[in-house]
Amino acid sequence: MFQLPSFKLPLLRSEPSSPGISVTPVKIYDIETSQDKRTRTLKHLLRANHVNHSIIYYDLRYHNHMPHILGSSWILGAGPELLNTIYEQESKELEPWKDSPGEVSRHDWRQFIGQRNYQRAFVDFFEDELVRHSFDWKIVLQQYMFEGSEPLISSLVSGLAHPLIHLGYAYELSNRDIAMEALAMAACFHSPMHKYIDDPSYTKPSSYSTTSPLEILHHIHNDKRFDVVTVTQGDEDMHVLFDHEALVLEHWNAWDLTNPTEQFRESQEAAVKLLLGTHESGNSTFNFFFVHTLTSSHAVRVLLGIIPPKLHVPLVRQWLLFVITTYITESRPLIKQIPEHDAKGRDWKWVENRAVEGKHNTDAHFVKGLRAMKVAAETWGDEQKQYLKAALILADEFDSWGV
Repeated sequence: MFQLPSFKLPLLRSEPSSPGISVTPVKIYDIETSQDKRTRTLKHLLRANHVNHSIIYYDLRYHNHMPHILGSSWILGAGPELLNTIYEQESKELEPWKDSPGEVSRHDWRQFIGQRNYQRAFVDFFEDELVRHSFDWKIVLQQYMFEGSEPLISSLVSGLAHPLIHLGYAYELSNRDIAMEALAMAACFHSPMHKYIDDPSYTKPSSYSTTSPLEILHHIHNDKRFDVVTVTQGDEDMHVLFDHEALVLEHWNAWDLTNPTEQFRESQEAAVKLLLGTHESGNSTFNFFFVHTLTSSHAVRVLLGIIPPKLHVPLVRQWLLFVITTYITESRPLIKQIPEHDAKGRDWKWVENRAVEGKHNTDAHFVKGLRAMKVAAETWGDEQKQYLKAALILADEFDSWGV
């Protein structure tokens, strides 16, 4: 039956009455004060990474995942020996710091945002600010990540959402080194996409309306206008967004956040279904770019218990924009129902064990992906065992990442 399109405006960042998303804050770990050897090992390895390895490498294209894999593995129970093994494995492909073309300061730092070759200068600058604020890293984050007319938080999904993921681990592990790295990464990957969050004129009525992020992806899959759009798989710079802005924003603006908490729950389900519902059963290769929509959703989950409520809806809308552009650049595959999978009596304890003791325990995205699904199950409940089933499929069938 024909239905007239609904013209609902999504909630704007600038609306002071914007409701927040009500979720129980995740557990925050104070690794700085713990005295046990396992935690001391984590702390020392994070510090070693901070000192020895740049946050961006391989022609300034790849991102340092060391805090992500160390943090996830430690939270899941990894001991000192495994943490050291992970550090040694990750270090093999990372690169040492290189000098930036110059320094940045409080007076000119914004002139250099988006320039990745200034990564060392940004870290130095934010650490200077850390000293100025008596080593209170949360004050530095507040000032540079969340304040101003164009805060860095408005572009955290640039660079395949790694600044967002990094920031999540900074808060979850309560670690100032990761926090300063997250700020520097956000500054280096800051892009014009921030305007869609900062400028309310980009939020406008769409041709349809839905509360379901998954339904938006189904609409995009069936939208024949994308058939003539040339995409480059793995395009981290979101060219499809800037080159086909009106078309992409039409679908982005379709998301109706009438109940932001419920819509965020659905967004976490959508992230799992995007990774598992596009995977052919029995295939050992999973989509490398779709797992980032899942691990970045976990980062959003972490931040929602920390950042001011007025920033909640803009953050999840920013995440959806990342998901949409990633889905398009990966050629809009059909998202099927996650297939049935025999649990064989296994539970989340088995999944945790697989993450830290299985043959892929040094693969950052594998471990992060499993933990993201576990935390989502803890957040929303998993009466039908859908999150557990998805985690078991990944744990059982994964052997490599592809596109």
